[in-house]
Amino acid sequence: MLTVTPPESKPQDASNEAPGVPVEGGPLPPGANVVIATPGAAVADPDDLVSTEKTPTLVDRVQAFRAKYEKQEMALFFFAGFLYDVLTLSPIDDALTEVQNFVYLAILAGLLVLEQRYPEGVEPPKLLVKVWRFREDALHFFMGSLLSAFTLFLFKSSSGFTPLLFMAGMFGLLVANELPRFRQLGPVIRVAVFSLCVTLYFASLLPVLFGRVGWWIFTLSVVLGCGSIYGLLRVLKRWRPDEKALLRTVAIPGFGAQAVLLGCYFLGVIPPVPLAVQYSGIYHQVKRVSPGVYHLTSEVQPWWKFWTAFHHGDQDFMVRPGEEPMYFFRIFAPKGFEPYQVRVRWYFDHPEKGWTALGKGFPANVTSNGTEGGYRYYARPGTTPKPGDWRVVLETEAGHEINRLNFTVTEDTRTEPREEKVDVSVLKITKPISLEDWQKLQPAPVAAAAAPTPATAPAP
Repeated sequence: MLTVTPPESKPQDASNEAPGVPVEGGPLPPGANVVIATPGAAVADPDDLVSTEKTPTLVDRVQAFRAKYEKQEMALFFFAGFLYDVLTLSPIDDALTEVQNFVYLAILAGLLVLEQRYPEGVEPPKLLVKVWRFREDALHFFMGSLLSAFTLFLFKSSSGFTPLLFMAGMFGLLVANELPRFRQLGPVIRVAVFSLCVTLYFASLLPVLFGRVGWWIFTLSVVLGCGSIYGLLRVLKRWRPDEKALLRTVAIPGFGAQAVLLGCYFLGVIPPVPLAVQYSGIYHQVKRVSPGVYHLTSEVQPWWKFWTAFHHGDQDFMVRPGEEPMYFFRIFAPKGFEPYQVRVRWYFDHPEKGWTALGKGFPANVTSNGTEGGYRYYARPGTTPKPGDWRVVLETEAGHEINRLNFTVTEDTRTEPREEKVDVSVLKITKPISLEDWQKLQPAPVAAAAAPTPATAPAP
């Protein structure tokens, strides 16, 4: 036992009062000394002299580090996750991708049910106590994964300003999903995002199953999305009889998201998933030289037109009498897709009337050829274009834009032969390659036999 003795301790008079209490006898005269009694000796337990502060665990240190660099962590995980999805996302008709997205949706639905069943202030089951604090992280992880996948699917099928607005909204929602303030909004936003993800999942799955696209496919996707929200309400009503709370936190955000999606589709804002143009370009000449092989002829641009390095073919189109621009494109559809019709529309930016359509468009019957590169087709306007700005737009039968390409037409007054280059489009390579590179890949007899031969009908 350790004994602690105050310095210069002296025996105390037995008549002294308790410590801190003045002695009896009335008021003390000015300047009088007051004696405070203190114990002669104090006894302390050695355990009391040891700090009892809890030593931080590894989890505590990790959480402290995350709290210190919260914004940097958020940005790192967001861009790393999105880049991972860009590099690893499989085609939309990949069975494993569809199964994975379904599992994510099922887990997300389960987490939302648990969150509604055990709101703030309600003790979760003992089985979930240790992991309950990570529920929000799990919710936003699965929402982020689904949003990034559907955003990329939509991006591949989008073209034009209006669909890009929807894409911007999707990307903004994807970024907001990582923000702490967004997470603090609670189940209202999370249910709305879940509802959105369910419908986009079916909007990408059903065309693969039925082999076609159309308004009824998307409407059926919305019906299934509404059914999932109704099922969620039925389950939650067993535990939370407060119908007003369920209306506010589940019904309104869930069904509201479905109404927004349906309206966006019929306004042409949502791209026609899963159709996607893999490549498109403007050329002076397109020829099918052998089965599966096309020659795409364009003019060699001068060195000072450095921006044309990013063009596809002749987007700076020099026109001579009798010439027409040729729009070449590759369009992807899932395997087993039914033959479908698209429409090519040509527009001229008239100096007085603005953008003016050239006729009613030119229909084209295309099909899925079973390759990721897609079915190849080419079209021409049917007349020599006037000098000025032009645009060619590829649409579905319902009028949803799949691709657009702007180009400029300039009158060519030269008479000498053009300096031209030839690119080759083959079945299994999405982007055209130069004729020289293609010849290097072929056996000598095949390369020698690649002389251009005119053809009038496109082939896959």
